[in-house]
Amino acid sequence: MNLEQEKLYLQEIDRVIEKGPYHADWQSLSNMQVPKWFPKAKFGIFIHWGIYSVIAHANEWYPRNMYRKDTEEWNYHRNTYGDHKEFGYKDFIPLFQAEKFNPDEWAELIKESGAQYVFPVAEHHDGFQMYRSEISKFNAYEMGPKRDLLGEMKVSFEKQGIEFCTSSHRAEHWFFLGHGKEFDSDVKEPLKKGDFYWPSMAESPDDHALRSEPYPTEEYVTDWLLRTCEIIDRYQPSLLYFDWWIQHEAFKEPLKKLAAYYYNRGKEWGKDVSICYKFDAMMFGSGIVDVERSKMSEVKPFVWQTDTAIAKNSWCYTDSLLYKSSYQIICNFIDIISKNGNLLLNVGPKGDGSIAPEDKQILQDIGTWMKQNAEAIYDSKPWRIPSEGTATEQAKGELADGEDVPYTAEDMRFTTSGDSIYAFVMKYPEDGKVLIHSMANSEKHNSSSFYGLIKNVEILGFDEKPDVLRDDDGLHITTSTVKSDLPVVIKVTTV
Repeated sequence: MNLEQEKLYLQEIDRVIEKGPYHADWQSLSNMQVPKWFPKAKFGIFIHWGIYSVIAHANEWYPRNMYRKDTEEWNYHRNTYGDHKEFGYKDFIPLFQAEKFNPDEWAELIKESGAQYVFPVAEHHDGFQMYRSEISKFNAYEMGPKRDLLGEMKVSFEKQGIEFCTSSHRAEHWFFLGHGKEFDSDVKEPLKKGDFYWPSMAESPDDHALRSEPYPTEEYVTDWLLRTCEIIDRYQPSLLYFDWWIQHEAFKEPLKKLAAYYYNRGKEWGKDVSICYKFDAMMFGSGIVDVERSKMSEVKPFVWQTDTAIAKNSWCYTDSLLYKSSYQIICNFIDIISKNGNLLLNVGPKGDGSIAPEDKQILQDIGTWMKQNAEAIYDSKPWRIPSEGTATEQAKGELADGEDVPYTAEDMRFTTSGDSIYAFVMKYPEDGKVLIHSMANSEKHNSSSFYGLIKNVEILGFDEKPDVLRDDDGLHITTSTVKSDLPVVIKVTTV
């Protein structure tokens, strides 16, 4: 894209904002409506896949850390690939061939998992675009696999009825490869806009600072705006996601402009769209709040999202992944939806485009469980009592979901839909005896008691009719044949 084309595109962005209902200010953007499908969907899949997947070492921050002296990645790179000035990150591009990538197979697996939407990463911090672009030649359509990977995914996912969304992590590229300038590497000046390594600026000691230096230039944030608008126009995603550095002051005005453009484009397409953001990058109410590898500690009156990964130690595929168990992921999911949240679970395909057997098995486990308990999940809402038991206080805050929670048979989470309340027993007891304290028929008028009339009690996915007794202690449910290593859902139908 030359300067004249950039100028015309910026004029088009201004035109769309001027004529549309949304304007580039928080007052206007706060009128955003979360797409109706999103709170009902509950479960989505994130996909981190790119050049870093070919290396399959450490994590997706390998491109940054391979240029940081004395890091494990620095030493690994020199021992495996040689001197940085002879073989740098750009030299992995020809090795990224995606020869086993079959988007239809991906879509079928994701459909089988029970996910209702998908977020493949369009551009990660490394600056390689996984889509056809007019802005830089460093994209998958012109280099590496020479395929419009994002476009192919969109077609396959939508064919399966999965909402197509995408993310941009471009903002962090400002500093991501900057350490390569600190010694004699292939990251050399002069670097110009459109180059793979441009701009490779110095990394601030505090990258979370809202005004950290070196301050992103107007040229850079304009390039970010154009790249993101190109994704919007070419792929019409139902949702956008931005990673953490977008909260920097330099992006505030461009982000408002981008949001107004995207929301107006959505209206032109005849649908509501929204942006998932973190760290208060946007004004509350102008997008969807997202927390990374964490969750809310209590029920929220607004829908929100957790993004986390199948692996504890990486978002992309590597040769040393520490996988979470299917049980841990399902329990985390249950806790999230009981508090009015959605789970966006990341899968990292291999560099060749295949999905590792471990990832497949976990997705299939989740899908089997989701299918059995679908009515308690999709289109459900939090009950007025979200949880009971001993494991109700859990770690919160960013990056806090790595440890297993020691659930017991007393730990439950609740959702509701129609005339039913669903109790998720996080660890079903061996003796088949469950007590739901929150459904006590108490004469003490405890505020946590349930005073409604119960019509029927059943166990989702099991044929056995449970024995049921309700007294001042709670709702007693006894079964003899119900056995499961995964959470079990009790459906309580009311009058």
